[in-house]
Amino acid sequence: MSLRLPYHELSPIALAGLRAVGTTLEDGPLGYPLLELVYLRVSQINGCAFCLKKHAKALREAGEAQEKLDSLAGWYISELFSERERAALAWAEALTHIATTHAPDELFFALQALFTDREISDLTFAIANMNALNRLAISMRL
Repeated sequence: MSLRLPYHELSPIALAGLRAVGTTLEDGPLGYPLLELVYLRVSQINGCAFCLKKHAKALREAGEAQEKLDSLAGWYISELFSERERAALAWAEALTHIATTHAPDELFFALQALFTDREISDLTFAIANMNALNRLAISMRL
């Protein structure tokens, strides 16, 4: 496939804004590995090949085990994921499928038991931002 439009050239300021959100979150309290894990799961759900490659590579370079990456789609039955990772991944899936899930209270309450309010806010921004980037990449055939 070829790029439909050079969106990075046509809308550079808008794209820079989305990238700035990601950069800001990397400096926040959630930590790089958890953010990348969430980004990879959101990208799996959305089917963004570019983002799958990017975030899997980033996780491997950060020292994440290949076995864990291979198990990500089945995180809910794998013992390889921590309680915090499970809660974050459940929230990521719910927000990525928000038209059908409506961000259920039980998932939000589970987050509150494991994350600070700032971390929940940052996590929600991270999920929303990754969904936006996936939609750009997929729609423009990056």
